[in-house]
Amino acid sequence: MRRAGPRSLGKALGDATARAAPATLLARVQARWPELAGQAISAEATPVAEHGGTLTIECRSAVWAAELELLGPDLLRRLNEALGPVGRPPLTRLRVRATGGR
Repeated sequence: MRRAGPRSLGKALGDATARAAPATLLARVQARWPELAGQAISAEATPVAEHGGTLTIECRSAVWAAELELLGPDLLRRLNEALGPVGRPPLTRLRVRATGGR
């Protein structure tokens, strides 16, 4: 029987990280946030909680909070499409709050 060669460190860490991540909707949103929200939004806003289909996002400023309120329906659609149903109800609402910094 022949053994496979050693795995790369990147592959081993990627596999370990995927197994260690919590299996919650919030964790899934946070993992995909930069990709789905875009670079500009993800630099200014972070998903911090999810409860009953409401995703809470904290923003650095009131200006960004207002912008995300306007973008909310499109962002919810993109998140729900990307995350799929996976035995859960869809995200139905964004709750956005300004923190003044992170």
